[in-house]
Amino acid sequence: MPGIPPPSPRTPRQRALAAVSALKELYPAVCALSHSNPLELLVATILSAQTTDERVNQVTPELFRRMRTAADYAGADLAELEELIHPTGFFRAKARNLVGMGQALLERFDGQVPETMEELVQLPGVGRKTANVVLGVGFGIPGFPVDTHVARLANLLGLVRTRDPVKIEALVCQMVPKEEWSGFSLRLIQHGRQVCIARRPRCALCPMSSWCPSAVVDPQRPLKGPGTGERAAP
Repeated sequence: MPGIPPPSPRTPRQRALAAVSALKELYPAVCALSHSNPLELLVATILSAQTTDERVNQVTPELFRRMRTAADYAGADLAELEELIHPTGFFRAKARNLVGMGQALLERFDGQVPETMEELVQLPGVGRKTANVVLGVGFGIPGFPVDTHVARLANLLGLVRTRDPVKIEALVCQMVPKEEWSGFSLRLIQHGRQVCIARRPRCALCPMSSWCPSAVVDPQRPLKGPGTGERAAP
């Protein structure tokens, strides 16, 4: 009947699909890391560990001006590289990873960034999250990167009840069409930064607040989100 709102999503799959639809209305599927090719995206994503995208974007213009190919990273002077990426934190480990990444690309992949998860995770400094970013954003191959924002929102929205990023990836990918994986992750990240902020969620601005199991009732006293057991939410 006209005027009757649709029923609220009740299952994890229903909530996941509702979230995909709602977030599409709010955000474009864009990556905040500045890059112009898959190698730059790979480097920027490695640098983004334990820091902000904004900080990474401050250092990559000069880094990318000096380092244009895998061979440039493979032969880079560690001290020079450390100085260039110092503001991103953990710069010594990241510099070693970038040199190792460049060497691995030259030795195993003819200097090109590979296009499979299995090959990407062989590179120093690359885990599933970084690999999924490169696949989805760099190559248009579906992937679901799970960063801290994605993990937090997946739990708050009642999609999962685990903090394990590999399990979150597997569970969400079972609920959401493959073609939506990359965009859904990118939009969850934007929503986590702009609306569903960890310390001060802006539920009044969220189009999912009517059905989100963690929506704030009293602005000063948010409800607790789903637990952290290793299973899908009910």
